[in-house]
Amino acid sequence: MKKTDLMTPIGLTVGFAMVMFGIMSSAGFGGIVSFIQASSIAIVIGGLIAAILVNFNISEVKLTFKVTKEAFKQNDMNLRELIALFVKLSERARREGLLALESEIEGVDDPFIKKGILLAVDGIEPEVITDIMNAEILAVEERHQRGRAIIEKAGEYAPAWGMIGTLIGLVLMLQSLSTPETLGPKMAVALLTTFYGTLLANLFFIPMAGKLENKTDQEIFMKQVIIEGVIGVQSGQNPKVLEEKLSAFLSEEDKSRPIEDDEGETLGEAANEA
Repeated sequence: MKKTDLMTPIGLTVGFAMVMFGIMSSAGFGGIVSFIQASSIAIVIGGLIAAILVNFNISEVKLTFKVTKEAFKQNDMNLRELIALFVKLSERARREGLLALESEIEGVDDPFIKKGILLAVDGIEPEVITDIMNAEILAVEERHQRGRAIIEKAGEYAPAWGMIGTLIGLVLMLQSLSTPETLGPKMAVALLTTFYGTLLANLFFIPMAGKLENKTDQEIFMKQVIIEGVIGVQSGQNPKVLEEKLSAFLSEEDKSRPIEDDEGETLGEAANEA
């Protein structure tokens, strides 16, 4: 289950607002108009799109839109909830056998957990389960990396196209040296393309690529914990032992707090009763 990651839109809004505040505090509301230049926007955006289309194929470009949406979402299940789930599955497997887990996982939204448990129920060897699930992790990492690559490249291209626009503006400005009164406005217009390119790169593309990379790392980490949980459940580990094993992935702060199940009961106590 995924919910909206508010940090991404908040960060973008705050960054844009601070830029607007910087302009308005020096030049007033009318100063914003002087920062809008259609030709500069066309050079940066058009050049950026052209460079992306040259560098990547259409399937990779389509993938980018899907990957970018992930920067605005976050996984609703945290590590403590994941541990609680596997302890619960372990308790039921020890009481009723692995086949009972088929009905237990019907309410689980994560397809990776479902896949792992179903493989365990089918009696697949632990080494084979690990290989299958690790292969899926590698596929996810590769897919995310390909989608993120365009955003990373856009972060590189945007300032460069801003500089190209500035050079175009400077050439046009130098051609009109006979009219000194126009040099200031033309210089301002020339510099706007660098402003647009740098703003796009440092407020949107580079932070977005970094956010997506962090999310990929977090997803892979969670999937590795899931693999350990699946193998622990299949091997019939004591729920308390499994809890201790999976708790090794928790931070020191989280380790100091007891893990509770859906009914608020401490898992250690429930596991001892199993």
